[in-house]
Amino acid sequence: MSQDLFSSLKNYAAKLSNGEKSPAEIASALNIWLKESGDSIKEKIESEVKQSVSKMGFAKQSDLDKLQKQIDQLLKKADLKKSSVAKKPAKKIVKSAVKKKAKNGK
Repeated sequence: MSQDLFSSLKNYAAKLSNGEKSPAEIASALNIWLKESGDSIKEKIESEVKQSVSKMGFAKQSDLDKLQKQIDQLLKKADLKKSSVAKKPAKKIVKSAVKKKAKNGK
């Protein structure tokens, strides 16, 4: 990487001294090259970080968000079932107590 930069600078300096390119053209070309190089380095770093995180077994935020949604849905279902189950036995208990009273005549 540093060799590429050095050789590019050396090449542009030679062209500048020979009058082939103006300083503005060289500066523009260097800016473009630096931006492209920076983007390339950023992509490589992101890729390495993703691989390392994956190897370590860490979860991504998007995975955690999906799990949280699933948990919320399951809790809602459990609450619905719990409330409907809780109501049914209470009714059955009352009905059976009324039937027993009716049979016993009390």
